[in-house]
This record gives sequence, C-alpha cells and structure tokens, in this order.
Amino acid sequence: MNNILVIAPHADDELLGCGATIVKKIANGDNVYVLVMTNAHIGAPELFSEDNINTVRTEAQKAHAFLGIKETVFLDFPAPKLDQQPSYLMSIEISKVIQKFQIDTVYIPHRGDIHKDHKMVFDAVLVAVRPRNNYTVKKVLAYETLSETEWGNPVASDMFIPTYFEEVNDLYFEKKLKALSFFHSQMALFPASRSLEAVDALSKYRGATISKMRAEAFMVVRIIS
Repeated sequence: MNNILVIAPHADDELLGCGATIVKKIANGDNVYVLVMTNAHIGAPELFSEDNINTVRTEAQKAHAFLGIKETVFLDFPAPKLDQQPSYLMSIEISKVIQKFQIDTVYIPHRGDIHKDHKMVFDAVLVAVRPRNNYTVKKVLAYETLSETEWGNPVASDMFIPTYFEEVNDLYFEKKLKALSFFHSQMALFPASRSLEAVDALSKYRGATISKMRAEAFMVVRIIS
C-alpha cells in the first residue's frame, strides 16, 4: 500500500492530469490524497467571486468523494499570483502535508505549463521533496494538464516529453470522466481542450503511444528504488 499525494495548483488540475491513475491506485488499495494549493478569491477577487470559489471547492469535494480519495486539503495561496508569493512558504505547507500523511509518491504539474501558478507549484514541491533527513518521498512524477500544458512555450526546456506511462482501462477512465463531470463550472464543450471529448482523445493517443487502449502520461522527476 502506497501513500500518494496529487498536488494541484487549482481544483480540477488533479483530475485532468491523472484522474484515471488515481482511480487505478485506489482500486489497487493505495491511499490517495489531494492538495489544492490556491484560493482564487484571495488572489484576484476582481476575477473570481467568493461564491465561484466555493462552487469549485464543492465540486472538487463531490468528485473526490466519488473517487474515494482519502482526504482533500485546500490551501489559500493567492491564484493567479503565485509568482508574487514567497515560494518557501508554499514549500513549508507542502512539507507539512507530506509529513502528515507519510507520502511516498507525489504527482505534480508540469513546469512548462502556460500558467505561471503551475511552474511555481512545481518549484515549491521540488524543495519540499528533497531526499534529505528522514524523507519519505521516493517517486515524483509530473502530469500534463489540458488547456495548460499544450499551450506552454514550445522550446525544449518547457516541452512535456512523456517518460512514464500508466496504462488505464475503460472502467478507470470512465470514472475519471464522471468525476470531471462534477466540475460544471470548469469544463467546456468540444473543441475546447478542457472538455470531456478532448480528455478522451488524449487518453487514447497516450495509450496508442505504448500500444494500449488508454494511458496517462507523465515525466519522471525522480524515482528512488
């Protein structure tokens, strides 16, 4: 049994990036936790009302309960202004969650995503998971987020280049789609990339890459065995 933490800059990133993997890990008996880093109302009330943020968090809680996620932790760092936030404060809070749940595997957003919040979370997590002292984290993987990863800067250092694939079956994937459907305020209609159809297409493409029906793709940051 593993203790897995999926870290999301904003609620729903965790499901877009690795929702089917979450389902698979829970089915295999692992404990999965989700850490949502931001509260958009605190960072940009002119863009996001308090009611809107409460709606998204309620949607996340319903989706996570449906999947059987062990616990969801919401922090209140200011979105979309993490680049104006001292990153060490984020690292401290991430470390607290890792220690509390004795996490051994961490999934994080890709550093090259177009949204700066994703880059800031990636960097803060790397500080929190340094293999020093009595560390518990042995595996760190970066996930892709439709509507963020594909629009990043198209240069080598920022490209998402999959190096780790998680095969998922139709049952796991259908649960991911059902969980995403709880996010009425966030999902859009095709051909928007943040749509159920686009998520479906990506899973098939990543699966075809490894001659499987479906998969979710990741970049390996570190694996200690």
